[in-house]
Amino acid sequence: MKESVRLTYSFFNQPCVDLAKAFLGKVLVRKLSDGTELRGRVVETEAYLGGEDKASHSAGGKRTERNAAMFMKPGTIYVYPIYGIYLCMNVSSQGEGAAVLLRSLEPLSGQDVMRGMRAAKRKAGAKILKEKELCNGPSKLCQALDIQRSFDRRDLATDTEVWLEGDPERETVNAGEVVSAPRIGVESHGEWATKPLRFYLKGHPCVSVLNRDVERQMQSSADLHNTEMERTV
Repeated sequence: MKESVRLTYSFFNQPCVDLAKAFLGKVLVRKLSDGTELRGRVVETEAYLGGEDKASHSAGGKRTERNAAMFMKPGTIYVYPIYGIYLCMNVSSQGEGAAVLLRSLEPLSGQDVMRGMRAAKRKAGAKILKEKELCNGPSKLCQALDIQRSFDRRDLATDTEVWLEGDPERETVNAGEVVSAPRIGVESHGEWATKPLRFYLKGHPCVSVLNRDVERQMQSSADLHNTEMERTV
């Protein structure tokens, strides 16, 4: 069995869209204070392209105390709060103010701990979460892995509490497995609302929202390609 390899600065140092796709299939690791390591495979991301991107926190090149991490070197963690109580984790890429949002993970190890982390943030008596529900959203994965606000501006390439590894069982993700669809929650940003800057593993049960229309289009294109290939044989 191959050993997991921690990904370094060279992995993160690529254009935003490329990085968002490259994250798919990689493993996010969170080491807790007691030494427990929680692991989840990245199955869904979104790219935010910086100044030109009207849906980005850095739209127009605006720098603030809040979004400073987006302008730091590739691999810098950007954690921000939403609705005053939830957190989202992003990672900076090449490009001024560009970053990748981690949207969903497939839990690989430490699921019981993840379930406890999620339960602590939920109402008493709430139903027990299925494994696929532990990390199927940006705030959910932050809760499950105890990603904290204090992680903002840390370096994912060198940090001792959270890092990214290659998946030893699966070195690459085939392009045909990656769905490109509009991002979630950016409907008010004009043309940027429809740009296909969300990427996920086709049909994966841990993805937050599947885009069936895009998946059907992909399947139709694949079927047409296969038919044309058969005719040429």
